[in-house]
Amino acid sequence: MKRSRSLVFSLVTAVVAALGAVWVAMPAFAAGVTASFVKTSDWGSGWEGKYTITNGGGSAVDGWTVAFELPAGTTLGSYWDALLTSAGQRHTFTNRSWNGRIAPGASVSFGFLGSGPGAPVNCQLNGTPCGGGTSPTTAPPTTAPPTTPPPTSPPPNTGLPKRILTGYWHNFDNPAVELRLRDVPAEYDVVAVAFADATAIPGAVAFTIDPGLSTALGGYTDADFSADVRALQSRGRKVIISVGGETGRVAVNDAASAAAFSDSVHALIQRYGFDGVDIDLENGLNPTYMAQALRSLRAKVGAGLIIAMAPQTIDMQSPESSYFKLALDIKDILTVVNTQFYNSGAMLGCDRNAAYAQGTVNFIVALACLQLEAGLRPDQVGLGLPAGAGAAGGGIVAPSVVNAALDCLDRGTNCGSFRPPRTYPGIRGAMTWSVNWDVTNGNAFARTVAPHLRTLP
Repeated sequence: MKRSRSLVFSLVTAVVAALGAVWVAMPAFAAGVTASFVKTSDWGSGWEGKYTITNGGGSAVDGWTVAFELPAGTTLGSYWDALLTSAGQRHTFTNRSWNGRIAPGASVSFGFLGSGPGAPVNCQLNGTPCGGGTSPTTAPPTTAPPTTPPPTSPPPNTGLPKRILTGYWHNFDNPAVELRLRDVPAEYDVVAVAFADATAIPGAVAFTIDPGLSTALGGYTDADFSADVRALQSRGRKVIISVGGETGRVAVNDAASAAAFSDSVHALIQRYGFDGVDIDLENGLNPTYMAQALRSLRAKVGAGLIIAMAPQTIDMQSPESSYFKLALDIKDILTVVNTQFYNSGAMLGCDRNAAYAQGTVNFIVALACLQLEAGLRPDQVGLGLPAGAGAAGGGIVAPSVVNAALDCLDRGTNCGSFRPPRTYPGIRGAMTWSVNWDVTNGNAFARTVAPHLRTLP
């Protein structure tokens, strides 16, 4: 996101090499290490499955491989938290760089989507039976979904509708129209307040009404703002505090700064009544400690906390990148990732075969597909686009293009020349930078995209 008066944007043209993996043979595990399977959800024509690898032995496990077969008529879809190779109906998953080590008594998991009526059979954990028995042909248990949602299930209800339109509200004065928070148009479901800024304490953030904005509005105080937060919430909308932005320098790089981030955001939530937090750090982040900070914050606030992200396109090109890794690591508590599909130049999509030019349906769909195929659920993926002239240096599209991309991803209609390998029913919605620029441009983004979101099943 950008907040400078000059609105000078650098365009980054990036073509990222196709993802690959090195497959190596590993020694058999000690006794006591098992892999168990469960269908965490089932909607008839398809299902979501999860394997949990548990180390019941006395020494740490370094690296794992789980292989199984799917019956004829059952196919594998997207997956997460593991690497995959397939040969016919035999599928082999290995750990990623961050989840290969399992301490005694600990466990890790990975998940995937399947279509068809079957379930995994002939499971082997590094060449031995997954259940720890002697027969490699014994199928692992396939129990019904538990009544308590597992970590890979959708997060608890945050009070948001199935489809959401998110817009950023400027807490600064620039050439866009200045607005009091209460004057945000009714089409927006989530309003992200831009921005909370770094303090002298590493990891800590602070927020107060910008003096320049207050002057431009003829006087606008923190008390006015707090009242406006409550006013929007009384209209059924959510207000979250966004951290960072183009010039933000928030750094969460160790346990102490993670605690400072969690404590300071929690204090802002208590003071202003925010419904959640948006991570918009455009100058890098440490996924390990940011995940720690967000889990700590959620423990303080509760399951209704909204956690959003707004990574740049380059930050979501590989599951190994810091932003992508953070999203996958907190998938069980993450609400939505609204990637900024602009100011980026050409990028690779999920087919990894071509660089797609920004500002097209192909670009938006191919790059959103990358996130969906790598493990984010459809309800966790939003499409971030600029709200017309002045809002960005590149990648501006007509709102109708956003609607076409939503249709292509959700229903397989209105696609361009690129078609994703499957549809993703339940795609969460769209985001725009920004509410102020949208109002400046006649509110065309919200008035076009919001009604269309309501037409999606």
